[in-house]
Amino acid sequence: MEDGPPTADAGTPGELLRLLRDGRPRTRAELAHETGLARSTVRARLDSLLDAGLVSDAGQGASTGGRPASRFVFNAMARVALAADVGATHATVAVADLTGVPLASETIDIDIADGPAVVLPRLVDGWRGLLYDGGLDHAGLAGAGIGLPGPVEHSTGRPNNPPIMPGWDGYDVPGQVSALLDVPVLVDNEVNLMALGEHTRCFPDADHMIVVKVATGIGSGFISNGRLHRGAVGAAGDLGHILAPRGGDQPCRCGNTGCLEAVASGPAIAATLRTHGLDAVTSADVVGLVRAGNLEAGRAVRQAGRDIGDVLAACISMFNPTLIVVGGSIAMAGEMLLAGVRESIYRRSLPLATENLRIVQSRAGSEAGVLGAAAMVVQHALSPAVLDNQLIG
Repeated sequence: MEDGPPTADAGTPGELLRLLRDGRPRTRAELAHETGLARSTVRARLDSLLDAGLVSDAGQGASTGGRPASRFVFNAMARVALAADVGATHATVAVADLTGVPLASETIDIDIADGPAVVLPRLVDGWRGLLYDGGLDHAGLAGAGIGLPGPVEHSTGRPNNPPIMPGWDGYDVPGQVSALLDVPVLVDNEVNLMALGEHTRCFPDADHMIVVKVATGIGSGFISNGRLHRGAVGAAGDLGHILAPRGGDQPCRCGNTGCLEAVASGPAIAATLRTHGLDAVTSADVVGLVRAGNLEAGRAVRQAGRDIGDVLAACISMFNPTLIVVGGSIAMAGEMLLAGVRESIYRRSLPLATENLRIVQSRAGSEAGVLGAAAMVVQHALSPAVLDNQLIG
């Protein structure tokens, strides 16, 4: 369940906490004024939140003639969230507070092809190490969030025919991790969590945005009306397997031909550079050549940007975002990729759709996925429906 904007309807502890999560201390009188609730109701709701440690006494406010009133503030350290961003060869694990800010993180080597029975315990061991080293091993756990490099049915947390994850299809990821940690576990596609991370930590005012990851594959995440849009079965944003105008009969790893990923991903760009006699195999090789000033690499990355922009132009016409964020390893090549994306979008999209559109590089960078995983846990754990069920049944 995802969080929404603060509401004046704070008749439950969860709704009252949602108001306090902006970090501003308030007195009981101020809370009663903002919510329209009786002071006795506010007192009862605050008491349950204080008992749970989710709200703390911030001291007394300025006196207006009588005894200074106590002020209350959200306690972001009441519990911690576990987050993991899992890639093909490494994973970032983190422990975050209840604002989603990481308190500690670590990158560990894994091989996604080893399967969930090997990889998931490695994540749990990483979390336990961070909790112990940070003196947080006795902290309450709000839950664990995991981003995986393949399609995920979010409602069940089970991977759905992931192309680079042998042995993961249909696997009960939440079940195994919950058995090891005894916490709620949420799982999503890594690009969805990148979008959530960019939105919550870097662009909170962008209610309609697309985050594009350009790396070994190409994917995107959609924020619509301030919330992550997953689609009916979690397949929204599969940008890389849309037919690209220049795709032709180029084979794609999905089994189709002409996909955007087949012509504009990191491996596709590297293959193009090899035809020009350049030593390029990985996305890092491509970025290194661009940064070294190689003209062929710069042209190839800009053309990849144009190809991506051609496909995004259709998304812009359908979705009408105000912001497009481009991340992933190839985005580290800098303005070459963005220049190509902008060129195609402004050429193909109607002026009305692009009048207020910004196209920018990722601000969260390599942390976007783990920030999104932490945000997913926090949004679920502190949602009024979940919290009220814990506090008042």
